[in-house]
Amino acid sequence: MNLKSFINERKYEILLVALVQHLYIGIFVTDLTFYTEVIWPINMVILGLASVGVFIEKGRTKNSIKNALTFFVVLLPILLPFFRGNIGFMLLLNICYVIFYSFIFLEVFKFLIKPSYINTDIISAAACGLFLLIEIFVFLFQMWVYRYPQSFKGVDYSDPALTFMDLVYFCSVTLTTIGYGDITPNVYFTKLTTSLIGVAGQFYSVVLVGILISKFTSNQSK
Repeated sequence: MNLKSFINERKYEILLVALVQHLYIGIFVTDLTFYTEVIWPINMVILGLASVGVFIEKGRTKNSIKNALTFFVVLLPILLPFFRGNIGFMLLLNICYVIFYSFIFLEVFKFLIKPSYINTDIISAAACGLFLLIEIFVFLFQMWVYRYPQSFKGVDYSDPALTFMDLVYFCSVTLTTIGYGDITPNVYFTKLTTSLIGVAGQFYSVVLVGILISKFTSNQSK
């Protein structure tokens, strides 16, 4: 099996591993400067490479867009030490990340609703969809917190890495409806966006269950 065939066959498993390590690698990191200046750019290179399989057979246009977005999501964190505290730069960074993850999420979701069978690809793609939703909302919230630091209570603004990790935690517990309440939205636009996370999480879960049931019954009938 050549490399292209392997990537195509395991594309969703590869993407899933890349998403999980990007969101939760902070569990194992104590040096925040190293995390921001080294691990974050490396993570984005890994994610860019991990998403290649999703777009292997999607045509030149989609691959060109994905490659351009990957270039920016890798470049911007490298430039972060030079623009630390610059609100305009942080806004640009987070917009690029929201677009990048949304672009991948749409392709993953299209795959989920297509096949009439259940296999490891379907399960892995379903998990990828959940983690991509978390990524999208994390960077959507970061657009707010850097422009309006008072938009959340309980978020640590002392370092970009801590801010990111706090928002990963907040989005994870909100999307899964755990909601501990130690981090709370403090202004109307973050309150509304938080409510949107809850709706999106429930909608995704309901649609996903429907998709999986329909695929399972289709398998049984065959």
